[in-house]
Amino acid sequence: MLYGKEHVQRYQETDGAEGHDWNNTTVLLLTTKGRKSGRPYTTPLIYQKFGDDHLVVASKGGDPDHPQWFKNLQAEPELEVQVKGEKFKARARTATPQERPEMWRVMARTWPDYDEYQKKTDREIPIVVLERVR
Repeated sequence: MLYGKEHVQRYQETDGAEGHDWNNTTVLLLTTKGRKSGRPYTTPLIYQKFGDDHLVVASKGGDPDHPQWFKNLQAEPELEVQVKGEKFKARARTATPQERPEMWRVMARTWPDYDEYQKKTDREIPIVVLERVR
């Protein structure tokens, strides 16, 4: 099973033929700019379409701290997304309290472990909305 850097590499080399469909769900590549280094960082993340947008979850497996990619996009919300062979610029935002319940249900259906991750931490796990920049 693909994971981490190997997942990113195979996804990029095959335009998602390897890596998009993963463990009975779907994965995109999110490239953020390091808030300290300024370097690009690419992370494979489970996603779902939600209207014209894509949703990802900043779960870090229920860790008490946010994942690095989430901290990076808080500092710089402009990023790049790759879904299969399609690459596009996007702007990230955290789902509002009004949006979050429906979006959480969508994401927990695709990856039920998200509900367990939320139980493990006191922080509210953010849902990130990736809005395509046109």
